[in-house]
Amino acid sequence: MKTRLTKALSILLVTTSVAITAQQTEKNPNTKEALLIGTFHYHNPGADVAKTKSFDILSEKSQMELEAITEKIKDFKPDQIFVEWPYDQQKELDSLYQIYLSGTYFNNDSLSGFYLKNEIFQLAFRAAKKSGLKSIKAVDYRNTVFPFDSLMTVVATSGQTDLQNVILKGIESFSKDFDEKVEQGISLLDLTYHLNSEQDREVSNLFHTQIPLLVGGSDNFIGPYLASEWYRRNLYMWSLVQKGTHTDDRRIMVLMGASHIALIKDFVDSNANWSTKELKEIMQFQ
Repeated sequence: MKTRLTKALSILLVTTSVAITAQQTEKNPNTKEALLIGTFHYHNPGADVAKTKSFDILSEKSQMELEAITEKIKDFKPDQIFVEWPYDQQKELDSLYQIYLSGTYFNNDSLSGFYLKNEIFQLAFRAAKKSGLKSIKAVDYRNTVFPFDSLMTVVATSGQTDLQNVILKGIESFSKDFDEKVEQGISLLDLTYHLNSEQDREVSNLFHTQIPLLVGGSDNFIGPYLASEWYRRNLYMWSLVQKGTHTDDRRIMVLMGASHIALIKDFVDSNANWSTKELKEIMQFQ
């Protein structure tokens, strides 16, 4: 009897495993499509570890590009747009968007750099209005800790000179590359393409979730803690995107900092009910 039960359980486990594998590898015919747009913060608050030069988002050239980009987003026909705004401040975002819809948002001469230049107001609001959306969803989760300074202190005190150099040179390389592109007059579109390239996403995930794991000795977990907090923030945001997507929504757009999108892309790719679309793809729509 025991042998039969063991065999039955084995068959059940194998069958279940095969079913799960099939579900993971075969996309649902009703797959939802997510347009993922990773960006730099147009208002350049200097809050990120890597400091970069400011890009003139208010220039005539940039404004023309934003018009072209949002026209293509309109053609993509997103059912909803999700942005990097605190999820528990949805009412504030709704209020700002209603002012934008009225056509008076930029009439306020006292707008700070954030409210004037940030990608939510310059790109997401513009795309949502053109797409006929009545609201934009806030999905940023900020109740996390990113102890980078503590991480670097541990690297230094642990004598991990090589690892310390890898981290510092990585930050320097990103900042230098970004700054050189801005100085050379790169277009908004090409800069966005660059930040959403497979290579840039791989490097971002490497520095956020892999390299920190090597910091410190066997009794120090500052690195895994930092990586897990970064992972948690993005996982929570992806959860909020899914919860905010209606059953009958077919296409959505997610606009966040490029480093967030780099990790969220992995979450989407591992979900059989979702597929992704890149900005470069929709810009080629006729």
